[in-house]
Amino acid sequence: MNTSDVINDHIPKDWAAVEQDIEKATFAFEIYRCLPNRSREDFLRQIAVELANDRERLIETCSRESHLPEARLQGELDRTLFQIQLFADLLKEGSWINAIIDTAIPERRPIAKPDIRQMQVPLGPVCVYGASNFPFAFSVAGGDTISSLAAGCPVLYKVHPNQPETAHLTATCIAKAAHKTGMPDGVFASLWLTSQDIGIKIVSHPLVKAVGFTGSYTGGMALYNAAARRTTPIPVYAEMSSINPVFLLPGRLAEQGEKTASMLVASNVLGAGQFCTNPGLLVLIESEDTAKFLASYAEQVQEQSVHRMLSAGIYQAYREGIAQLKAAKGASLLASGQVEAGEAEQPVPTAIRVSGRDFLSQALYSKEYFGPASVLVTAANKEELLQIAASLNGQLTASVWCTEEDTKLFDKLFQVLEEKAGRLIVNGAPTGVEVCHAMVHGGPFPATTDGRSTSVGTQAIYRFTRPLSYQNYPQHLLPIELQDSNPQHIWRRINGEVTKNEV
Repeated sequence: MNTSDVINDHIPKDWAAVEQDIEKATFAFEIYRCLPNRSREDFLRQIAVELANDRERLIETCSRESHLPEARLQGELDRTLFQIQLFADLLKEGSWINAIIDTAIPERRPIAKPDIRQMQVPLGPVCVYGASNFPFAFSVAGGDTISSLAAGCPVLYKVHPNQPETAHLTATCIAKAAHKTGMPDGVFASLWLTSQDIGIKIVSHPLVKAVGFTGSYTGGMALYNAAARRTTPIPVYAEMSSINPVFLLPGRLAEQGEKTASMLVASNVLGAGQFCTNPGLLVLIESEDTAKFLASYAEQVQEQSVHRMLSAGIYQAYREGIAQLKAAKGASLLASGQVEAGEAEQPVPTAIRVSGRDFLSQALYSKEYFGPASVLVTAANKEELLQIAASLNGQLTASVWCTEEDTKLFDKLFQVLEEKAGRLIVNGAPTGVEVCHAMVHGGPFPATTDGRSTSVGTQAIYRFTRPLSYQNYPQHLLPIELQDSNPQHIWRRINGEVTKNEV
């Protein structure tokens, strides 16, 4: 790979330059998709090595650009490195390709059964639009990029304007890894664009085969609509908006109301409220225990101050959103936090209280307010709480804080929430997103544009692959994963039985 292309990625690219990168990615795909899993595995592991080698400079640069504390970024970079190794391990293990073999039965009557074999194959070049709130884990070398590369798809990464130098350093690490492991030229490109319009135009290019996006609802839908207008539509996996509702049931409030309030306040203000999984909506049933919880929650919000937000634009949007909330019908200010004198773009943690009836009558209360804001809804009774749950749009997460007895009395709530979110949590804050095989970081619209997928965990690889069947193929033309001898010794489903045996 020609690393100079990436090292100069801080030079803004016009459409002609971007088209060249797309064409290079397409040529690279024809080579990259045919490489054995071991080659892609080595590439990913080398990316992790290069990032670790440049760790100190990455952390310092990112903290300066994002205003995020270095301790937070140290943990995020560790998570990013682990995520890369997890996908490398997935490639080594091999069963992710879902090899399925149904052998021929030529003597079957009245029609002979053909030999049919299936596996996952990569889609082609993927355009990734990263997020500024996770400058490592959801950015240049984040989950969308790594899952695309693991699947066999070259990546065109659109640099976020909030962290250009961090993006440049990270892209250079990927370029070095590509060069050292002999990847084809064009397998990765970092795009610093001259205009926002080009970011939309990329989606319309016929050689781009899929999109990964993390960001606002407006941005995600703009990409989704552009892709839908293409002559050949492509999948757009956009993570966009979530208020991550929390339901606090009576038994839990009676037993651990103050402790629960403390945990949820901490979760809400974490990262200045700039996580896609901060709990923004809390729903309770009116009672004496609820009143005690609200008093404890308010007291702890009043003690909170948070660091500067990611950008002036995000800070201004938060201020405007809080002003709208305060002016909404039925809204009352439960508590406001603190700000440090002279600190720029530091948001005020804010908790708004509203009745269940007023919540249900106004969509304003169920919008996402990106920052340390929370709306606390007091339902009149169990039936109104269930009505609130049923009214919610799709979410990344939904949490229930409860006792065992609560789970029996509110079993209907759990059934409702199964249709509302990608991850359901009992007695836990939603802000922790574990990187593992079973994680779903996605959800029904408008949390994402495709609730059948995840952007975290190894299942994310399937966003950038499709199933392909080979019928009556000669052995020498079959991918090695489908050949009779199973040279990679991977798990396969042969005539309905999961095995590592030869055919």
